[in-house]
This record gives sequence, structure tokens and C-alpha cells, in this order.
Amino acid sequence: MTQPIFDAHCHIIDPRFPLKANDGYVPKPFCVANYQALAAPLGVVGGAVVSGSFQGFDQGYLLEALRRLGAGFVGVTQVPANITNAELETLNGFGVRAVRFNLRRGGSEQLDQLEFLARRVFERVGWHTELYVDSSELPEIESRLLQLPKVSIDHLGLSAEGLPSVLRLVEGGVHIKASGFGRVDFPVAVVLKAIFAANPHALMFGTDLPSTRAPRPFRTSDIDLIKDAIGERDAQMVLWENASMFYRARFV
Repeated sequence: MTQPIFDAHCHIIDPRFPLKANDGYVPKPFCVANYQALAAPLGVVGGAVVSGSFQGFDQGYLLEALRRLGAGFVGVTQVPANITNAELETLNGFGVRAVRFNLRRGGSEQLDQLEFLARRVFERVGWHTELYVDSSELPEIESRLLQLPKVSIDHLGLSAEGLPSVLRLVEGGVHIKASGFGRVDFPVAVVLKAIFAANPHALMFGTDLPSTRAPRPFRTSDIDLIKDAIGERDAQMVLWENASMFYRARFV
């Protein structure tokens, strides 16, 4: 029997909803059916749909995607700092579980709202905060992140330069997405081992489908890379347990 996988980082791009060009880039459509056709054969039974820079603060596409994907899938969205409590509670009811700060591409709230918004969404609806950031920038905000209630960082932090900061954050309880292997500038297996050794509960696998703007898109062999790096038994924590618990996903 195929072991279940929780995909902690995927995108749905539905052209029926607003898309904003980001530095002139507008992604090609990648609808729920496209995603399911690629993810289901891998054993994916749940996951996190993540809002991209090109979707801004639009929630329509996300709620429709969660409706179609069903139980086991949650949302990671971008919201303005002045979002109302009622709007937060509505999004939470549809399965949104995190707010994203896209420091690399934009489209989200700005860094000066980090502490305010991260604490507000956590206290109001239990959401965590996700950051798309190059790890070379982490030392400047490391102490701030460690003061927040619940945080994750995308794509292994992207660069080798900030790896010491990534490891310190992991030791402090920050989660790291084992995703976007084609975006990084270091040997993935080496970094996976280092993060897992620092905190075995921190790593969360994500396909990053459809890998928009990635130099090298997701490959099914990325799953084997994880298993080879940390061992078949421990890999199940990365592929399923860590993320499904972190995102408070429901499968009924």
C-alpha cells in the first residue's frame, strides 16, 4: 500500500479568478484537475494550497480550490493587515490555516506588519505564519521570528548563505518546507540531513506544483531524494506526519 503524503506546498492557478502580473509574469493555468492528475499517483491525500504573488489578496480562487479538493486540504493565504475578524473567521471556516508573507516576490502584506498580523491571526483563529524569503535575509529578522507563536519557511530557505540562521530557527521550533528543490543553490540531501538532525519535526514535504518560475520543476524523484537522505522510516515524518499535524488538517 502506498504511504500517504501531505503536500505542504502547492499552487492552484484558476484563470476564472483575478491574476496580477508580478514583474511582468502571469502563470499558465493549473487547475484542480491538473493538480490531482499529478498528485494522486504520488499518494497525496491532503495538502496546503498556497497563494502566490500573482494572486494578491484574492480569496475566491482559494475557497473554490478547497471546496473541490475536499477533506485533507487547507489554505495558506495572503491578507491585508486590516482584514476584519469576521473575514478571518469565514476563511478559517473554509479551511484556511495560515497567512503568507511573500518577501521574495511581493503580493502580500509588508514586513512591517509581520508581528502584528502573525500574532493577530494566531490568537484569533490559530493560524501560523509562512514566509517565502531567501535565507540570506533571515539573520536580520531571526530574533523577530523566534518571538512569533508559529512559523514556517518555504523551499528550504533557498540559499546556502543563510543556512546557519535556518538551523538556529529550526532548533527554536520553526518549520521548514522540503520543497522547491530546483530553486536552491546547495546540495539538497546535505541540507535535509542537517535540518532533520536539528529538529526531526521541522521538515514538511511539498511538491511546489506547478513550480512556477522554478529553474527546475518538481520531479517524482524528489520524494526518493528525501527517503535516501534521511531513511525510509524517518521520511514518513517529512512526507506525512509533520505537516498534517502542523496544518491541523482534517480527513473526514
